[in-house]
Amino acid sequence: MKKYVIIGNSAAGISAVEAIRKRDKESKITVISDEEYPVYCRCLISYFIAGETDKAKIFYRAKDFYQKNNIELLLNKKVIKVDPKKQVLVFEDKTQVGYDSLLIATGSRAKLPETKGIKKKEVFALRTLKDALQINGLLNLSRSVCVLGGGLVGLKAATALRKRNVEVKVVIKSKQILSQMLDVQAAEIVQERLLANGIELLLGQDVVEIIGDPEVRAVKLDNGKAFAASFVVVGKGVEPNKEIIAHTDMKVASGILVDNHMQSSFPNIYAAGDVAEAYDITLGKPAINAIWPVAVEEGRIAGANMTGDPLSYEGSLGMNSLDFFGLPLVSLGVYNAKDIEGQNVEEIYLSKRKDNIYKKLIFKDEFLVGAVLVGDIRESGVFSRIIRERLPCRVMEERMLEDNFGYPDIIEFVQEKERFYV
Repeated sequence: MKKYVIIGNSAAGISAVEAIRKRDKESKITVISDEEYPVYCRCLISYFIAGETDKAKIFYRAKDFYQKNNIELLLNKKVIKVDPKKQVLVFEDKTQVGYDSLLIATGSRAKLPETKGIKKKEVFALRTLKDALQINGLLNLSRSVCVLGGGLVGLKAATALRKRNVEVKVVIKSKQILSQMLDVQAAEIVQERLLANGIELLLGQDVVEIIGDPEVRAVKLDNGKAFAASFVVVGKGVEPNKEIIAHTDMKVASGILVDNHMQSSFPNIYAAGDVAEAYDITLGKPAINAIWPVAVEEGRIAGANMTGDPLSYEGSLGMNSLDFFGLPLVSLGVYNAKDIEGQNVEEIYLSKRKDNIYKKLIFKDEFLVGAVLVGDIRESGVFSRIIRERLPCRVMEERMLEDNFGYPDIIEFVQEKERFYV
């Protein structure tokens, strides 16, 4: 019998548990979390803040999940060190636990800027259920909020708070929102929708101080101006929680580097989810795609391999799907041609600005490697399959016609590309 230990109690960790139990009914599984709650869906936190779902629905496994699967669950336990030689984990309280096979699924944390006042208790990263519960507790007393960052986390938080009739100002250092997943044209459509729904966007500006003693009262901008805020939400990106292996010679880049079995450079240590850097099928190299479906799939592959079942991971595809006040958008794979190395890279566009529709496809050679869809996302599933299956333009054209693709001008363009590459 083996002793499996999983650090992390979210998408990757739970997926790994289920993969292990499918193959090994008897061995001991220990799941460790530094939070106080059983598994919950982080994707639903913003909906909880918006009042569109309740706390009970955030927990996506039954209360007896751990008992039924014979899992030892250790909550409020923070691992500070992995000792690969002794095969033990060291906790913050100096206690230890041993393992035969280890999965590191520690996820990621918010990047906090070195802003004066950033450690005040009314400053939240909105990464955990605890953050969400504390914000909910302030909403009845708060009428103005500052959000730092115009990325995915920041704008989801801003949208949720605006739905609770809170005055929201978003301070964005760059000149556009969602700069890590949209181009300028797509971002402008989303910006207009946010502004129309009462969210103020302060582009090209930054917060230099969070004012208040002890409670947050206001924020000061780099142009010298200030405005009132009852609390602050930080959404300026995330970084993987990989500190527990920092003292080892495990191979890392942005995250823990893993092979197609989700195995690290140590044979009995695996990594999955936001902390793992695995093969990206559009970039052709390792990358972190910190999204829920990727974490689930990586956890499943890791769990199977921990039992000795050699499943291979085909690679991840970056994908974000959002909705801002009824305006849907999807970003798949590479969103900017400048991010692709080599030649024969091309972008095509379809813009119907009056209908709030924008579509962009990115090709390298004769293969689709990325897509941005705003306003009409019906073809996102088709494009996702085409990217994953690496279908050349000729086959892509056939697939779009089979799926009743609604935009013949894009099909005609693909037909031209197909003839070019013949």
